[in-house]
Amino acid sequence: MAIIKTVRGFTPQIGKDCFLADNAAIIGDTVIGDGCSIWFGAVLRGDVNSIKIGNHVNIQDGAVLHTLYQKSTIEIGDYVSVGHNVTIHGAHVHDYALIGMGSTLLDDAVIGEGAIIAAGALVLKGTKVGPYEVWGGVPAKFIKKAEPEQTNEINKKIAHNYAMYASWYNEE
Repeated sequence: MAIIKTVRGFTPQIGKDCFLADNAAIIGDTVIGDGCSIWFGAVLRGDVNSIKIGNHVNIQDGAVLHTLYQKSTIEIGDYVSVGHNVTIHGAHVHDYALIGMGSTLLDDAVIGEGAIIAAGALVLKGTKVGPYEVWGGVPAKFIKKAEPEQTNEINKKIAHNYAMYASWYNEE
């Protein structure tokens, strides 16, 4: 069973039909929507400020979500995929965005709807990534615009695939 820990009087709230891997850690002021999956080794550390996650979000293996005390929060929209070993520190991510493996989002970064952050990218503090933009590199820079219909379809498919993968664990 996942580690679910109350801190400073805040107990994590977890929506319906969520998969929480055995060694995922969900701590403090963390709210997870319906149909989400939090994978192995992921840490959602809402001890110093809030983490709000929408519906049908997948937080993949080794991801770490944290904030700054009294300064930054994390808000993640619906149908967002957060890749393996991603670090999100006090950033806001809108619906249908894809955060590539090993990337880092720093405080007050805003990732627009349907945006794609390439694997290994470093999105610096306060960066504003527009809707349906693709960014990559260290530090991350604008690469190109993405097609909204295609991006939304792909990210919904990834989210649904992760729901399917999660169901495999419930069958055992």
